Amino acid sequence: QVQLRESGPGLVKPSQTLSLTCNVSGDSLTTKYYYWSWIRQPPEKGLEWVGAIAHSGGTSYNPALRRRTSISRDTSKNQFTLQVSSMTPEDTAVYYCARGVGDVSNYDFWGKGTLVTVST
Repeated sequence: QVQLRESGPGLVKPSQTLSLTCNVSGDSLTTKYYYWSWIRQPPEKGLEWVGAIAHSGGTSYNPALRRRTSISRDTSKNQFTLQVSSMTPEDTAVYYCARGVGDVSNYDFWGKGTLVTVST
């Protein structure tokens, strides 16, 4: 059974950089041909794909967030990390990590999500 768990700060101040980590068990980040994504859901809004890292280490990002977003991984720890710079209150959301990419129906395993609030 694949399990994902998000960790990181629950509160970030405006202009700061958010850093979240997703720890994966039950599968390897390098297993062909999976993608590992970050997805977020602002309050009372729908799911928004943030970006993904492929089994090869290649990354792809939501064009709307690309300038502020970076995804990396540590294969020795089987974890991948999301960084979002210049955070604003509009970035307040529940952040999920999941296996898959693209349409919501493509994800087969999800973390429980972690709420990140951007506020002074």
